Amino acid sequence: MKQPIYLDNNATTPIDREVLEEMLPYISTYSGNASSNSPMGRQNREAVKLARVRVAALIGASSDEIFFTSGGTESNNHSIRGAAFARQAKGKHIITSAVEHPAVTKVCDFLSRIGWEITYLPVDRYGMVNLENLSRAIRSDTSLITIMHANNEVGTIQPLREIGAIAKQHGILFHTDAAQSVGKIEMNVNKLGVDLLTIAGHKLYAPKGIGALYIKKGTRIENLMYGAGQEHGVRPGTENVPYIVALGKACEIAARDFAQNTNAMQSAKSRLLDGLVEKLGTQIEVNSPPSACLPNTLSIAIKGIEAHELVSVLEAQVSISAGSACHAESIDISAVLRAMKTEKRRAIGTIRISTGKRTNHEEIDQAVEIISSAVQNLKAL
Repeated sequence: MKQPIYLDNNATTPIDREVLEEMLPYISTYSGNASSNSPMGRQNREAVKLARVRVAALIGASSDEIFFTSGGTESNNHSIRGAAFARQAKGKHIITSAVEHPAVTKVCDFLSRIGWEITYLPVDRYGMVNLENLSRAIRSDTSLITIMHANNEVGTIQPLREIGAIAKQHGILFHTDAAQSVGKIEMNVNKLGVDLLTIAGHKLYAPKGIGALYIKKGTRIENLMYGAGQEHGVRPGTENVPYIVALGKACEIAARDFAQNTNAMQSAKSRLLDGLVEKLGTQIEVNSPPSACLPNTLSIAIKGIEAHELVSVLEAQVSISAGSACHAESIDISAVLRAMKTEKRRAIGTIRISTGKRTNHEEIDQAVEIISSAVQNLKAL
């Protein structure tokens, strides 16, 4: 069966062939426990060490600041809960934004039920936070700021350097969910001024079920789990060596091919938008910001179309998403579009298209024809 043109890379990316080739021996042959002192255990321990170096290099960190997790959700939970509990003597006030992923907002909801106060910063029509609003929200008991690097639905890139400087000025820990931005835009944790940063492997061509957490040296957070001494005791549990190897390789590739990949994603996105505008004209309304946007992410509304119906019609030929992939079965307006004050009609017609590093112009041209034809057919019904 012919596979559909895949334009849903913000939901998940396919595993890179080089990544798969590097991880497979650690499933089929090198089965040692990285925490043991057997020869095979030591071999696996060295593989984990190399992966840690590779992840650190991609974000400008030191290898001893990288801790492997099961993915973005765990990294977000560990960062936010860990920082909240470790710094509750300073205060129980947390600042976040109204456009965060549920892996952040649900943690904040939990903390609010047990005594923390959460401030949700509003955003503009493109999903951007306002720095003056942030400064005004800071109180003497603010212990943590957690704001995503780039939005998974519309692609908006937040001003992390400025946020980091404000947080540092007030002695507040700063966490960012960088699941969508790692490998897509330039990143250096020291320049951004973050203390904690979340990485999700399946967003950068590694398998699902592996991620990492950057913890700036000297930053103390409480453990999410307790056990033996793996990951320097920060994240205990027998190391998932094949997947750790895979994440390390994916990060090495992302650094090696960064310019090529970002140019390819941006070029494909621009060609797609130009093609749809040429075919559908003023029926297209763009939600994504014209600048400060991920190179691969395009959120558009199509007038007179219900997004979930269009996605369903297209699914055999083109894979896209109606809003955030995490809400793919819901017809409710996404929290992100609500926070952006997108009118209901426009929100209901919004689709998210996210290109990948392998998306080529032939696929884009085919997708333009298929999408525009489907729109016209739906309107003729």
